[in-house]
Amino acid sequence: MPLMEGIGDLGTVSALMAGISLSAAAGLRVFLPVLALGLASRLGLLELGEEFAWLSSNPVLVVVGIAALLEAGAYYIPVVDNLLDTLATPAAIGGGTVIVTSLLPEMHGLLQWGTGALLGGGAAGIVQGTTVLARGVSTTSTGGLANPLIATSETGGSLLAIAFALLTPLVFGVLVILALVWLLIRLARLLRNRRRGAPAPGA
Repeated sequence: MPLMEGIGDLGTVSALMAGISLSAAAGLRVFLPVLALGLASRLGLLELGEEFAWLSSNPVLVVVGIAALLEAGAYYIPVVDNLLDTLATPAAIGGGTVIVTSLLPEMHGLLQWGTGALLGGGAAGIVQGTTVLARGVSTTSTGGLANPLIATSETGGSLLAIAFALLTPLVFGVLVILALVWLLIRLARLLRNRRRGAPAPGA
């Protein structure tokens, strides 16, 4: 099935944009967007594929809700926050992949999962990579004193992204895609300059 055939109608495009936005939010906090996805499905705001109906089940919502609270709180613990970044990176990419894949019920098999990995996993990975760099700079320059501020902004940013993803998925989705492209360019330049031993642009 061609990609555009699988996302041809406006409702599906809107759901895809919501999925990309939720995936970007997963780059800030892994479990909050997954929880929001399940709740949105229960409320009829988003339609999940049949094989992903378990995301809106009571046991999963309870477990993911508890995990979301623990994750948000753990980022305020010194040293643990940096350790969590190591664990959260693959988890965020996986979460973003599942989020987008679950919102593409008209696709099947490798195309469905490939699209989910590219759009959802990619969005989550770009945002997560940015947060890892920001926390690393904060830890180095302030001894970790500013890390709680970063943790608060990440949780708040994830919640805001979730709200806009569900309320205005098309408009916010476009903004998120533009922001992701900008972040990807910035990350690429930063990594290139670090390899060359030069200061990052704008630093």
